[in-house]
Amino acid sequence: MTERSRPYRNFYGRLKGKALKKSQQAYLDEDLAALSPGPVSWDENPQRDALDLAALFGGRPVWLEIGFGGGEHLVHQARENPDVGIIGAEPYINGVAMLLGKIRRAGVRNLAVHLGDARDLMDVLPAGSIQRAFLLYPDPWPKARHHRRRFVTPEHLEPLRDVLAPGAILRVATDIPDYVRQTLEEVPRAGFEWLAERPADWRAPWDDWVSTRYEQKALREGRVPHYLTFRRL
Repeated sequence: MTERSRPYRNFYGRLKGKALKKSQQAYLDEDLAALSPGPVSWDENPQRDALDLAALFGGRPVWLEIGFGGGEHLVHQARENPDVGIIGAEPYINGVAMLLGKIRRAGVRNLAVHLGDARDLMDVLPAGSIQRAFLLYPDPWPKARHHRRRFVTPEHLEPLRDVLAPGAILRVATDIPDYVRQTLEEVPRAGFEWLAERPADWRAPWDDWVSTRYEQKALREGRVPHYLTFRRL
C-alpha cells in the first residue's frame, strides 16, 4: 500500500473497565505481544502494509471475530477447529485480559489477538483473505441517534466485505430486535445474501455454537437471541 494520512475515526465504546487483577495484568504483559497478528496500528505500520497471514498461520484458512467480549466463543472455535487460524479484535482491555487467561488454560495455539479497533485491523488484512467472520452480541447503541455507531453500517461493513473471500460466511448474533432490523437492511446492501429459508434458521443457534456470558444475560432478562447467517456475494 502507498503511504497515506491517518484517517480520523471516532470511537465510542469502552476501552477499559475496573482495575485489572494482578493475574490479568500479567497475561497482558507476558502474552499479548506474542499473540498480536502483526503491525496493525498506524504508529507501527504507517504505510499500511498488509499482514502476512501465511506466515502467521502457516497457510491455514483464517477466520475473524469482531468484538469477542470475554473470549468464550473465540477459544471454543479455536479448540474445535485446529486447522483454522482465528484473529480476534477487541478494544476493551479487560475483555482481552480475560481472553488471554482462557487461552492459557485451553492451550490453543491457532489464535491471534488484536487489542484495538477492528477497523484498523481491516485496513491491513489482505483483500479476500478471511473465510468466516463473527459479529456476536455487538454493542446495541439503543438510542435512535446512536444507531450510526453500530457496526452494521457502511463504514464497517464495506471494509469487512472487502477482506472476506467470495462465498465467505458472516454470522451475526443479537438479542436486540432493532439491531436485527438494521442488520437485515444494511448487510445485504453491503454485498451479502441472507441464507435463512425458515424461521428455525434464525431462531436456533448454529450447530457449533457456545453460549456466551452476554447471551446468558440476555436470556435471564427475557430477550430473544437471533442468529443471522450471511454469505459474501
